[in-house]
Amino acid sequence: MKIILFCQNPYALAINKPVSDAAIKRNYKVLWYIPDNVRVHLNFKVKHTNSLEELIKFEPDAIIVPGNEVPHYIRGVKVQIFHGFAAEKKGHFHIRHYFDLYLTQGPYFTRGFNKLKKKYKDFDVVETGWPKLDELFTANKIKSRSEELKARYNVDKIILYAPTFSPSFTSAKKSISDIFRIAEDDKKLLIIKFHDLMDPETKEAYAEKAKEYKNVIIHEERNIIPLLVDADLMISDTSSVVYEFLILNKPVITINSKAKSPRWLNVKTSHDIISKIDETFINDSYKDYRKEIISEYHPYNDGRSSERVLDAISNWIETNGVPQERKLPLLRRLKIYKHFGKF
Repeated sequence: MKIILFCQNPYALAINKPVSDAAIKRNYKVLWYIPDNVRVHLNFKVKHTNSLEELIKFEPDAIIVPGNEVPHYIRGVKVQIFHGFAAEKKGHFHIRHYFDLYLTQGPYFTRGFNKLKKKYKDFDVVETGWPKLDELFTANKIKSRSEELKARYNVDKIILYAPTFSPSFTSAKKSISDIFRIAEDDKKLLIIKFHDLMDPETKEAYAEKAKEYKNVIIHEERNIIPLLVDADLMISDTSSVVYEFLILNKPVITINSKAKSPRWLNVKTSHDIISKIDETFINDSYKDYRKEIISEYHPYNDGRSSERVLDAISNWIETNGVPQERKLPLLRRLKIYKHFGKF
């Protein structure tokens, strides 16, 4: 089988990497599409191109996409594997008509897309788990540095702050003073990890403030997975990473989350953060809710979601064959031509 891993945005690199590894083990031919603005974030070696013409010549059997768009005119089954869990964000269950196959993370998402499948009748849905999280559950690949970090900084707890970038959702700009109050307790290590698309001014403000503290780390590397493993508690807002952390069955505090019914501790403003952190460590009252989230959002802890993705694609092709292109309404075709060009 020949597959393209389509990366329009930097976040797609970490999502597609486990799929690439699994495909190579199966002796599949793998080609990554990585435009120049994303290639600068690439920190591993893969066969890649920024040329759509080269993708067409590759004649793929499948195109795997964590984003929302893919050129309809490239050969291959178009596969959506999603870029997160935040279903409360606008557009998560929006059908854009670009995909033949939706591979969902867990039962909650499967039900949602199966309902849409009945309406549109031109795509299939298979539950596989989310490939990005394979690394979380592969113990021989990732070892927590938690104890090492605690010893190095002489702290008892590690707090991860991971806000989203979206101006309408992010807590970063308004919360800078309160976030750094965490580091005033020298028994806590504060790690700050920004979204790839966070605006530079906010990042610079935090970096400058962090110079005042010995127990603050601004994490620059793209991969957040090791930090999720290391941290004892995470602070965020309306971000998909909330669910990634909850799936590890560890507590989260969000600042003014837009989730409709948050099943974790949510505060309206960041002023309450300090007291709520200490309260949570004493009495973690959201354990049962986390079990529900794990069951509904991502019940797979075997580290084999990438393999299920490849199996689902293979089964779809065996049943349906390899499409030469995806049929789209005129306006959708025009949008693709405008964005990617016409070939």
